[in-house]
Amino acid sequence: MSKDIQAMRQNYEQAALDIAHTAESPLQQFTKWFEEAVASELKEPNAFILATATPDGQPSSRTMLLKGIEDQGFVFFTNYESRKGKELIANPQAALLFFWGELERQVRIEGKLERLSDADNDAYFYSRPEGSQYGAMASPQSTVIASREWLENRMQEIMAAGAPKRPDHWGGFLLRPKTMEFWQGRPSRLHDRIQYQWTGKSWERYRLAP
Repeated sequence: MSKDIQAMRQNYEQAALDIAHTAESPLQQFTKWFEEAVASELKEPNAFILATATPDGQPSSRTMLLKGIEDQGFVFFTNYESRKGKELIANPQAALLFFWGELERQVRIEGKLERLSDADNDAYFYSRPEGSQYGAMASPQSTVIASREWLENRMQEIMAAGAPKRPDHWGGFLLRPKTMEFWQGRPSRLHDRIQYQWTGKSWERYRLAP
């Protein structure tokens, strides 16, 4: 190996995060940071890691794209018959991780999920590029397929059959957060960590040790 992994490190010193300067609501704080990530012209600032688990505790993770920030939480879409879709339906709890390395920031989110309505699913599905609509129809996500050629042929067959139609097994989830943590890198690994915890009535904020 050309580079010593143990020697790979960076000293974070761009900013600080004080609990007194955070918003009362973590969704407000997230929106502020997200807008700053967008303004910084980061590549795909809406990308996040989604962690799910089976009912017996087997975890898995993958990169997703956030498609909405609402008063109640975070929205993303997928194939309900994919591995993540099945795991979220069987065990509707998940964690999201946003990492904006250029800003030396990350946000960790944990909460419970619920499926979106057919009307919400249709609204987003038909707003997508037509190729993506056909792609969602063509791909039996997470299942074994014979080859790339099989997938491309299936795509052509579906496109030749007519206008795209949202599959019943394709739609969105809303994650309602119960815990959110905002992490700002600081020098000497003394990072700032502010955690929000939902009590059932309101949000409480704490500083965590780095």
